[in-house]
Amino acid sequence: MLTATRVSLPPGARCYQVGGAVRDALLGRPVQDRDWVVVGATPEAMAAAGYQPVGKDFPVFLHPATHEEYALARTERKTAPGYHGFVFHADASVTLEDDLVRRDLTINAMARAEDGTLVDPHGGQADLAARVLRHVSPAFAEDPVRILRLARFAARFEGFDVAPETLALMRQMVDAGEVDALVAERVWQELAKGLMEARPERMFEVLRQAGALARLWPELNRLWGVPQRADYHPEVDTGIHTMMVLQQAARLQAPLAVRYACLGHDLGKGNTPADILPRHLGHEARSEALVRTVNARLKVPGDCAELALLVAREHTHIHRSPEGGASALLRLMERCDAFRRPERFEQALLACEADARGRLGLEAQPYAARPLLQAAFAAARGVDTAPVAAAAVARG
Repeated sequence: MLTATRVSLPPGARCYQVGGAVRDALLGRPVQDRDWVVVGATPEAMAAAGYQPVGKDFPVFLHPATHEEYALARTERKTAPGYHGFVFHADASVTLEDDLVRRDLTINAMARAEDGTLVDPHGGQADLAARVLRHVSPAFAEDPVRILRLARFAARFEGFDVAPETLALMRQMVDAGEVDALVAERVWQELAKGLMEARPERMFEVLRQAGALARLWPELNRLWGVPQRADYHPEVDTGIHTMMVLQQAARLQAPLAVRYACLGHDLGKGNTPADILPRHLGHEARSEALVRTVNARLKVPGDCAELALLVAREHTHIHRSPEGGASALLRLMERCDAFRRPERFEQALLACEADARGRLGLEAQPYAARPLLQAAFAAARGVDTAPVAAAAVARG
């Protein structure tokens, strides 16, 4: 029995738990948020029963005791390009099946009745068992955000593959220009969520397979196929390396800013002149310039944007810090603004550790630069460094 709904519903109305809560319970995962759909009610009847209306585009209400969201069953119709171009219809005649068919993936199109009965008209439970991400209906193509959401689910649910017909539909959406209609804020919102999943690199693999990464983040997309020196990068391919770095950042439980910085640190290698490959002289400055462009286009929050610029510019110097003396270490810390922004400096070191470990066969290697710079920074904070810094600058 689902007891959370036991507050007076309007006469004749029925309530179902839907979406992610049903999916996660079937997977044995913790249920974070619970959403409910009400069938056979009107907005007026819900308000009269004490539910607080909060929906702007369609009728959504807050439960008077639990404050969970209760939405009236609804249908939707595409009226314009992009993800804002929809007209919604909700009244007492809309069935649960009408509501479920408009959802994105089969694993999200299940419901559970108050008596515990599972309602699964589109085979979501079977797709969970087969570990498949499959669209419910052709209506998937009407909302380009669903490409990002599916890629994010691939990052969350390890071992799930995209159904071939769904991947083909996503490619058709990209070719039709639907992804180009997405606004920066929504793109960043979905990317940020995906970056914090257990396997964030899977999100970018799916976006790349669908052709969406080339539209949303061409600076990152062009890294695949760009060679690097095998003595430094046994994996050779720059795109593969970047995904390995992101995977290491996730294993290090790095915060969002670090994971984003990992994606930007080598962007300049995509612009390396062909005649000097597989070397990448000066890629740090090119990376910094490209990160600045991406920050502006995606409207990246300040903490993420600033760290990504710092890591792009200084990661090579941080890697080589064990080779330098005290004055070189001090100059590096000054350039990183470490004394004023110690937390950001620590995040830069974490990103660089992920970079060093994100190489084939070197994933478990110790990273000497991070503890060295941590110790040097701790020592430097205990003394008046201004005269030393001035002398180091004067010496060049």
